[in-house]
Formats: sequence, structure tokens, C-alpha cells
Amino acid sequence: MAGTEEQFDLVTIGAGSGGVRASRFAATLYGAKVACVELPFGLVASESVGGAGGTCVIRGCVPKKLLVYGAAFAQEFEDARGFGWSFPGAGAGAEADGDKEGAGSGAAAPKHDWSSLMKFKDKEIQRLNGMYGNILKGAGVTFLEGRGALLDPSTVQVTAPDGSKRTLRAKHILIATGGVATKIPIPGAEHAIISDEALALPSLPPGPIVVLGAGYIATEFAGIFRGCHSHPVHIMFRGDKVLRGFDEECREQVQDNLGKRGVKVHARCTPTRIEQHGTHSYTLHYTDPSGAPQQLACALVMMATGRKPRVEGLGLELVGVQLDGSGAIPVDEFSRTRVPGVWAVGDVTNRINLTPVALMEGMAFARSAFGDQLTKPDYRHVASAVFCQPPLATVGYTEEQAVKEFSGNIDVYVSRFRPMKYTICGREERTLMKLVVHVESDIVLGCHMVGPDAPEILQGLAVALKCGATKAQFDATVGIHPTAAEEFVTMRTKTRRVPATGSSNPSKL
Repeated sequence: MAGTEEQFDLVTIGAGSGGVRASRFAATLYGAKVACVELPFGLVASESVGGAGGTCVIRGCVPKKLLVYGAAFAQEFEDARGFGWSFPGAGAGAEADGDKEGAGSGAAAPKHDWSSLMKFKDKEIQRLNGMYGNILKGAGVTFLEGRGALLDPSTVQVTAPDGSKRTLRAKHILIATGGVATKIPIPGAEHAIISDEALALPSLPPGPIVVLGAGYIATEFAGIFRGCHSHPVHIMFRGDKVLRGFDEECREQVQDNLGKRGVKVHARCTPTRIEQHGTHSYTLHYTDPSGAPQQLACALVMMATGRKPRVEGLGLELVGVQLDGSGAIPVDEFSRTRVPGVWAVGDVTNRINLTPVALMEGMAFARSAFGDQLTKPDYRHVASAVFCQPPLATVGYTEEQAVKEFSGNIDVYVSRFRPMKYTICGREERTLMKLVVHVESDIVLGCHMVGPDAPEILQGLAVALKCGATKAQFDATVGIHPTAAEEFVTMRTKTRRVPATGSSNPSKL
């Protein structure tokens, strides 16, 4: 079809969460004629590999969560012994080498088969990939497989996998290409894997694993590998604590939990070089907190050291869309770029890089572009979770953010306790729950939790914070007993009061 032009109201480049939501809503709610362009499916992203569903479905949230579920059984089997269960006749740990906690205790643990987990995971991801394509087709969206690139502010050229080209013209072009994992630029970085490859590993290596990084992905994979792997797992990062930007007490709790679950934590250490000796044989060179050079022998190095917007090959420079300092596409509050008719949503804009936020931005875009109603995404009280083990979840302001943002005083309520489930299985791990409250207005500014089921609990509390709930309303709520969640409505005694240094009034936000 080269040389012909096809007319649409909207052409979306990228069929991830934001792109699919925007395309589907534009077509079904507003009757727009929509085309959505996406690279062919594959588990590991590249310049020629993508897939309907995007990062979240194929190489992010969904497969990661499935692996978290799988890894969690390792500790569950240990806990089960305290409830009278035994597992005779199986080797301890993933490879039955006795490294796992509880091995050698006379009660063997079941054996884990990583390749089986990956097979079942891949089958589910392929199903979801097909489902997302069908969602678009069911909405009447023309779904095109190939690479989309802008020729001008109203024209997109699509290059199919076979090299054929077709030209699409539209009043609106939406860029929703997401982001990609990055590596730190050290010698030997090519020997490390990234999260895409970690989610597609056919087998685990016969030796220690080192995870570089301190964010969501690093802490989650440290837990995954520790749960499924029989050899030591290390996590290494330059700062003093994991999960920068989260509540300080939650960060400390997560880091403490990593250590208690057997992950070897290397804080304030800087990787300098990766040296390969053979298959599954590496030396990670790094400097310790004193600056002294050190070495760590390992079988696999994973870099979970950040992500960047996926903008290469889109033709942005041809139409005058400039990137910001982070390499992202800058947009206004309605997701418009500086070029009329060209919009962008999701991780490619580097605002809040979460799947539900991309969905919200996609819906707001459809309403703005086709509903005659300019709509701003509402970024207040966006809840988030880290699926480390046990998980962290949060909504609203951290204590540190609240002190800087608001005037008056901040009351902080903190509770640490041993979950009921652990009392007879012997696990020494405590749950942390925290409320951040503005004294003068009594408005609950933030809720934070590290412990089992934290994401499920905090999703409900996000509604309360969105509605401006007060501490008095929390206190007046009858809890469900016995649960961990009831602690959020029974914390009566404040832990501390902190003078705030900002000028905002939460009642007027």
C-alpha cells in the first residue's frame, strides 16, 4: 500500500496500557476512526520487538507479580511447618543443596523448578498479549503491527515486519511508546542482564546472583531470586537505603526484611567493572563504603538501575518535538506536546511511571481530544506498591513530604507488630503501619504499610484519602477483627508531632 494514504481521526503509536486505553475510548465513546501501531510481540524488548499490552503485560508488572507469587511459596512452606504440615521425600530449596533456611532441620522442603514457572508464565503472557489485540479489534480500532514514525505533525509511516510501508494521516497523533530498561555505563556492562531478560531466563545459574539497584525492580527481583534460588543472592546500591522517595521508616523496614530473608545487602557500594571468566562465572568489582576496591564472585549480574523513555526512531525531530533533560517528551497538563496535534501519555512523558496512571492519562486524552472537554489527569493520592517480600504499599504524602509541603504541625502514628500468622510458625518479621496527619485540619495526608497484603489494604485506603478523610473518621470506623488492616482504624496514640515548614493548607488542595 506504499504511496497511498489512509485517513484516521487518531493514530496511536504504542499499544501498551496508555495507548490501548486511549485508542479504545476514542473509538467506542466518541466514534473516532483509530489506528494503533505496535511492534511485533516478544518477551525481550528491542528496536524491532514490542507487543500489544506493552511493558506492564509482557515484561513488567504482570510477569513480575507471577514470579513474586511463585517465590513466596518458599517462605510459606517454612511457615507451614508451624501449622503442622510436613513435606517428606523432597530436597530442600530450589536445587536441594541445603542453602535455604530450614534445610538440614530434618524436614525437607519441596523442590522448585524455575523452567516450569517460566513456561506457565510465558503461556499466560501470550494469552494476555492476544487479549489486548482483541480488545482493540473489538473496539473497531485498526491494529497494525510494525514500527510507526512521524513524517509530519499529521502523518505516520508504518513499516511492517516484512518491510512494506503504509502511510496514515490523522488529526491527532498520540505517542504512547513507554520506556525501556537502562544499564549503568561501566566496563563489562554487556555481561549483565536487565529486567526484560530476567523475566525470560530459561534457568537460574548454578551460583550466586547479584542485583544492582535499589528501586522497585531491584528489591522485587532480589526477593524473587532468593525465594526460587538455592545459592546466595546479593543486592548492591550506592545509597544508604533502598527505595529512595518512599517513607524513610518504610525504606528501613524493607531493607531490614531483605536481610532477614537471606538477601545479602551491600549499601553504599559502587560497582566499577564486571569481568567474565566463563559461562556463569563473573567477578563484580566494586568499591565499599570506605572507597576500598572489593570483588564478588557470582554466576549472574542483573542491572535494575533505571529506565528511560522509548523515543528512538519515532521521527520526533522531524516534527519539532524536543525532549527534556531526562529524554522524555514534555507535555502540558492535558498531555499536549508543543506541536499541535501531537500528544503523549504514559512512561514516555516521565510523569508518574505507573500503569494505572497511564490508563488515567489515556482516558483524559480521549476526553480532551474527542469529547470537547479538556481534561487534566488527577495525580493526587496515586497509590503505589513495591512487590518486595513482604510488600510495601503507600498512598499520599510521606512524613518527609508532608513536613516540607504544609503549614502547622504533622502528627505521625506508627505501629509495628508481629502478624498473627507468624506467632506460631516462628517467623521473626514485623509489619509496619503508618499514618501521617495534618494536626490543624485533622486530614489524613498519608498511609504507608510494609507487610503481608499491604497493596490490597492500601487500595481501599486510597479511596478514603481521595475523599479527604480525617483522623476522626478513621477512629470512628469499626475494624474487621482479627486483621492487620484494623490497625489503621485503631491507632489512637501518636508517635510524634513534627512542626511543618511549608505553607500549604490541605483543606484547600
